[in-house]
Amino acid sequence: MTEEGPELVALLRRLTECPAEILEEPRIGTSGRIVVCAVVFDLIDALGWAGAPHVELPFQSSDPSDRNALRIVLIACWLLHDPWFVSRRDLGARAHAFLVEMPPRLARVVDAERLVTDPERREELVRHCLASLGLRPRGETEAQANDRRTSLDSVERRRVIEATRAAEERARQVREALANKAAEEAAAKATRE
Repeated sequence: MTEEGPELVALLRRLTECPAEILEEPRIGTSGRIVVCAVVFDLIDALGWAGAPHVELPFQSSDPSDRNALRIVLIACWLLHDPWFVSRRDLGARAHAFLVEMPPRLARVVDAERLVTDPERREELVRHCLASLGLRPRGETEAQANDRRTSLDSVERRRVIEATRAAEERARQVREALANKAAEEAAAKATRE
């Protein structure tokens, strides 16, 4: 994230203006309206990736459980089609890598609609996108951009919550084992006396 990117506010506003068509059902098997791989191909072509005609697009599915991830891909495509990114003509490969990696991770913890309607989730998507492109919001230092992205990261938050729950469960089991051992020792002492 060494290079300064566009203004955060402009990208957040773009997400709030996401057209209803982007939020329509992605094509999964024979149902749905939007062919996600076509949208991705158009985007990475607009972003100037010379390898685009030869890329395999992993954005086709017949599994309904992929719906949320595909919807996140569509929302991210809307975000990345911002004129600031398109005018660069050198972000196609990095954008493609972002679209392959991040939406499935986000889909496990965030509903796609929230990336448009919830202010923190909008900012999370924008910051993940910028970081994947090697950019930071205009006017922020690398440290500021990293810190804010980390504080908004739903995937990391879920990991920390699950680790905390697991640690609490282990601590509960240890307390129970110690209590049982103390009860056994007390019972053994009582029978000796």
